Amino acid sequence: MKDCECVGLLRSDSFKLKIQIITDQMRSRFDKLVILVFICLLCVSCNETKNKTEEEKEVDPIEWVNLIDKDLSKWDTYLSFKHKVGYDGSHPLDSLGNKIAPIGLNQPGYDVFSTVMKDNEQVIKVTGEYYGCLVTKEIYDNYHFQLKFKWGDKKWVPRKDRMKDSGILYHSVGDFGAEHWRSWMMSQEFQIMEAHTGDFWSQATSAIDIRAFASESGLNPMAHESQDFLSFGERGEAGKYCLRSNNYENDSGEWNTLDLVCYNGKSLHIVNGEVVMVLKDSRYINENGEVMPLEKGKIQLQSEAAELFFKEIKIRPIAELSSKHAAYFE
Repeated sequence: MKDCECVGLLRSDSFKLKIQIITDQMRSRFDKLVILVFICLLCVSCNETKNKTEEEKEVDPIEWVNLIDKDLSKWDTYLSFKHKVGYDGSHPLDSLGNKIAPIGLNQPGYDVFSTVMKDNEQVIKVTGEYYGCLVTKEIYDNYHFQLKFKWGDKKWVPRKDRMKDSGILYHSVGDFGAEHWRSWMMSQEFQIMEAHTGDFWSQATSAIDIRAFASESGLNPMAHESQDFLSFGERGEAGKYCLRSNNYENDSGEWNTLDLVCYNGKSLHIVNGEVVMVLKDSRYINENGEVMPLEKGKIQLQSEAAELFFKEIKIRPIAELSSKHAAYFE
């Protein structure tokens, strides 16, 4: 084709029309592409907003209440006995066979519980020499409780040759000395124990349901979020004790973070960020044999023949379980 013919073709109306059609088609496709990209970006933005909303829901805006000061003003203390090896749950007797009275509530001169400053932080030291507890002055329900603990070096009779032991006793009600060791109130226990932190014990006549593998061939039942709920505690077919799902405790001498989430009879035992037990339908059997809800009470921190330290003890109310935590009960 000659140059003049090319020029003529470019200037022709038919060619211009074809170019216009192609341009319009390209513009249409481009517009569609732009619209598609816009829709995708809008969806991503909405999703991010939804995720942000969910994340904000997970983080309760209510501020924590600090439960430590140098005078332990938010706590009472209770001490019972120095138990002996082979203790069988009966009332301790003196050499003449007379019953020994427990030391009692807020008695001075024993220094089992004290506060010290370490690295500019207020720390509670528990000697463990006597059985007993720190117990909150306030009653709590529907809350998130958190503390950090680490073990000390000392152990006392009757646990000198056993693992170090303590615990968080929640929904604590009634009189002290209601259970086997005659030292604590009726409650549910979030165990603190070497290699067993997160275990459950029923104290006195408390009961609760736990997602757990059933006992078999002499093995203890073991918690796991994949399992159905079994009944533990008073009248429970699974017994009064349940192992945590796994050992997430840090090495001896290191601090561990424990979270206890309680809401409407449900609770979660969380060790260093890992949920190790899922519990629901907290209850107790009263003196008339009636099943009663056990959804609120004081919080006890045990002294149980082992030295340990607590810090950063705090609590905050919750209006509902986060979506993440609620999923464990579905």
